[in-house]
Amino acid sequence: MPNTESNAREEFIDFTPYEAGEGEEYMNEEQREHFRDILLKWKQQLMEEVDRTVHHLQEDAANYADPSDRATQEEEFSLELRTRDRERKLIRKIDKTIDRIDKDDYGFCDQCGVEIGIRRLEARPTATLCIDCKTLAEIREKQTGV
Repeated sequence: MPNTESNAREEFIDFTPYEAGEGEEYMNEEQREHFRDILLKWKQQLMEEVDRTVHHLQEDAANYADPSDRATQEEEFSLELRTRDRERKLIRKIDKTIDRIDKDDYGFCDQCGVEIGIRRLEARPTATLCIDCKTLAEIREKQTGV
């Protein structure tokens, strides 16, 4: 199953990378605002896509006489709805991440507590694990098949 977040993330590239000053404290207010802005723009983009899908489904719904045409349309709609469902879940994840920023609990690994890092968070703003813990989790997942 494809990773929804990375699929949707590939399209969102409209931000300027954060340039930390020398000796700048990690996850200070300016950095938190940087990530809040990235997340809000990403969420807006996803919401616009949901609106386009609803509009498309309403406008393009036709009752084709030919069963093949009808089946093709139903499959197309089904695929769009599955994609939108994954994006809906991603929007919830974005909302949870924004909540973490608001609670000043963003940017640190849930497993070991170390800094996740600015560049990793720019690549995956909803990340909750540092790269080491994420790698270990993926290895465990492959070994157990869960």
